[in-house]
Amino acid sequence: MGPLGSRAGQTAVEHYLRPGTLQLGAPPPLSLYVHLPWCLRKCPYCDFNSHESKGDLPEARYLDALRADLEQSLPLVWSRRIHSVFIGGGTPSLFSPEGIDRLLADVRALLPLEPGCEVTLEANPGTFERERFRAFRAAGVTRLSIGVQSFDDAALKRIGRVHDGAQSRAAVAEAADAFDTFNLDLMYALPGQDEAALQQDLATALSFEPPHLSIYHLTLEPNTVFANRPPVLPDDDTASAMLDLIVDTTGTVGLQRYEVSAFARPGHRCAHNLNYWQFGDYLGIGAGAHGKLSFPHRVVRQVKWREPARYMAEALAGRALSNEDEVAREALPFEFMLNALRLREGFALQDFRERTGLPLSAIELALAEAERRGLLAVDLTHARPTARGFDFLSDLQQLFL
Repeated sequence: MGPLGSRAGQTAVEHYLRPGTLQLGAPPPLSLYVHLPWCLRKCPYCDFNSHESKGDLPEARYLDALRADLEQSLPLVWSRRIHSVFIGGGTPSLFSPEGIDRLLADVRALLPLEPGCEVTLEANPGTFERERFRAFRAAGVTRLSIGVQSFDDAALKRIGRVHDGAQSRAAVAEAADAFDTFNLDLMYALPGQDEAALQQDLATALSFEPPHLSIYHLTLEPNTVFANRPPVLPDDDTASAMLDLIVDTTGTVGLQRYEVSAFARPGHRCAHNLNYWQFGDYLGIGAGAHGKLSFPHRVVRQVKWREPARYMAEALAGRALSNEDEVAREALPFEFMLNALRLREGFALQDFRERTGLPLSAIELALAEAERRGLLAVDLTHARPTARGFDFLSDLQQLFL
């Protein structure tokens, strides 16, 4: 148990503020992540902390726990404003609009939000109802992230999704009508998928003129159904050709690839995810939620209790935090680069100094080697992945281990 679980209020804060070897700059932007862990059915490829709903959700009790969790975290983020809010899962759209309204009212009551704060809610087409989307917007959600994955009935069935192509199309059409901005999630390299099938999926997705598109290569993660009973997936060459197809096609319709897996029209980048990639801070509340918080001399990662019933009991008893770790000094360069190098525009060298508390000398040799290999372009103020560095991102990131 970390210090927050054994100390209260000011004593805990003093623990985080004690002297250390790092010299961090001004705190980075702070986001809030809220985890709602239930879904209709666990997908066979999913390794997130999600749990199939059995009967009615304990919505009111869970919302009580979230508020208690947030109240316990407040001393760590006093006076800091919230840059973005992301409600993820699970399938958060299983919660009622009234529940989301209550959640956001609690957030606004306890935390100062930046003007125009982005508030994103993940939604799945299997939970789609026309009026539900509009009610989420009325509750204060400004951006919907729709887990479409595919518009092809057969592909959706093979990856265990609960919705079909018609529901995918209806959900995206309603999101486009109800929200000023939204994100469409699409997966590729699916079982049995070829380039022609992907091209059809992509054409359908782009027909809705999404302001933001996220694309994910289906991978077999440990401790999932697919890991134990793996389907036949496209080979690496085919998957690479699929990614090239996505990049080329999105570019012709005005979607800019600003991150390895994210494409957006001007003004529609995801502020919440950008904060992750720029090594910003985020407070995580909810079952299994992760957080990263910066203090003048250290960076701390936190995790809340994972199993929903245990989480609710512990949070309501004032013990939402299950464990935490201070990020080791030698691990900070890799942690920073694991995020920042995913961005097409790279990062400002000053941000590395301020957000890790380390001098540039800590990465000078790795920067030089990355430049020598043609993976990174470095000038007096910035470092940016080259086209080759973007294609061989894991090789580039490994240089900073």
